[in-house]
Amino acid sequence: MIKTGNPVISIYTEMTPNPETMKFVANKLLYPGRSIDLPDMESAKASPLAVELFGFPFIKSVFVASNFVTLTKTPETEWSDVIPSIRQFLKDYLEEGKVVVNEEEIAALKPQGSNEVSADDDDVVKRIKELLENYVKPAVEMDGGAIQFKSYQDGVVNLMMQGSCSGCPSSMITLKAGIEGMMKRMIPEVKEVVAEAE
Repeated sequence: MIKTGNPVISIYTEMTPNPETMKFVANKLLYPGRSIDLPDMESAKASPLAVELFGFPFIKSVFVASNFVTLTKTPETEWSDVIPSIRQFLKDYLEEGKVVVNEEEIAALKPQGSNEVSADDDDVVKRIKELLENYVKPAVEMDGGAIQFKSYQDGVVNLMMQGSCSGCPSSMITLKAGIEGMMKRMIPEVKEVVAEAE
């Protein structure tokens, strides 16, 4: 009889619109239905996987989502030189069944904004969050990023760019032409959409 151990993990890469980021997609859920942006070693404590990824000298930030990790590298590093070693590292890490995200550590972190509708949200904020969740999230996740709601005041929606969206040359076009245009059409109270710098 053949004994089966941990499932075989496969990792493939996808380019993102941001040349400094690469999306590493696994055939396993890493952080189902959620995402966490870890822009530096200090915030990485919430993810043992991110802590180890920051051990690579060329890694600038880590973004973990449902079934992928988006990594941002230093400009002087070429993706073609480092992708094989990162893929092998991720494959080994996940096959060993190590912890990807530590929920207790996340609870201790300051909240980074949320698209989840809460009872004390007013009507406009509820509609903004629903629009982000249903229309924006699926599109930006395909590009290895996320956009989180921060605040709404006097017609201005404040969002936070994460993963490949953070620092991406085309993210402002996405924000202004895409998200702002859609929100103004669907939610007349919205006058402007801005991105908060990390």
